[in-house]
Amino acid sequence: MKHLLKLGDLSREEIISILDLADTLKDENKKGITHHRLKGKTLGMIFTKSSTRTRVSFEVGMYELGGNALFLSGRDIQLGRGEPICDTARVLSRYLDGIMIRTFDQSDVEDLAKFGSIPIVNGLTDYAHPCQVLADLQTIREHKGKLEGLKFCFVGDGNNMANSLIVGCLKVGMEVAIACPENYKPDPEIMKWAEATGRFTCTPDIPAAAKDADVLYTDVWASMGQEDEAAIRRAAFAGYQINDDVMAVAKPDAMVLHCLPAHREEEITAKVFEEHAGEIFDEAENRLHAQKAVLCMVMEG
Repeated sequence: MKHLLKLGDLSREEIISILDLADTLKDENKKGITHHRLKGKTLGMIFTKSSTRTRVSFEVGMYELGGNALFLSGRDIQLGRGEPICDTARVLSRYLDGIMIRTFDQSDVEDLAKFGSIPIVNGLTDYAHPCQVLADLQTIREHKGKLEGLKFCFVGDGNNMANSLIVGCLKVGMEVAIACPENYKPDPEIMKWAEATGRFTCTPDIPAAAKDADVLYTDVWASMGQEDEAAIRRAAFAGYQINDDVMAVAKPDAMVLHCLPAHREEEITAKVFEEHAGEIFDEAENRLHAQKAVLCMVMEG
């Protein structure tokens, strides 16, 4: 595993290996055991999209692994002044041991990997959010004791989260149901791949998607960069909410996840959020442990 560009590039075995290492690192962390597996290495963190959890978790993760993290905003590097990404990739490869990038276009991530000579980790694009989904899978396995055979239901926009959740959950043997409006479906190629598994459905019918679900998941209706569409999206997604009615058709012990930040009373009610806050904030914490596992696997050499 040289890079983490999208979950579609990974096998089931590679995903499980990441989760196993994440569990080990988390357990060692809780016991106060240090694991300086990346001592002396430096991760460059490129942000053209701002973030709370991504920056803090990667920066703390590198520190706990004994390495260094260097924050690079679009205003700080020549990439923000028109330098081609192929040149940025070749220059930064001379200085750094790895790059994490959080940006808009998936092509930027792919080009960094193509033209650079160091590991590239996708911290988020408009197409995919693989690090978040690895943390999600770690959390589900912690709470449910397994992944294979579970039913996963996502309610909301067929965005980067939906794209990566479909791929990640199906690869580890889960059934996936997406409930979204007709005009906001996930990526067509991902849908085509998912349908071929025989364990995937996409429908505008929320109760049908949520029926007997082991895991319910949602995300904001308007993501970063979609602020101008907020009013249109509020109308389109009205009713696409995890609430008591949705919980009633899921399994009695269904867990609820949210990648945060959460807009209470939009995609999820405050009541349901607080009833499942333990799971949601375990999920947020696991960003740290899952990403440390990814960094070890791509940067240890």
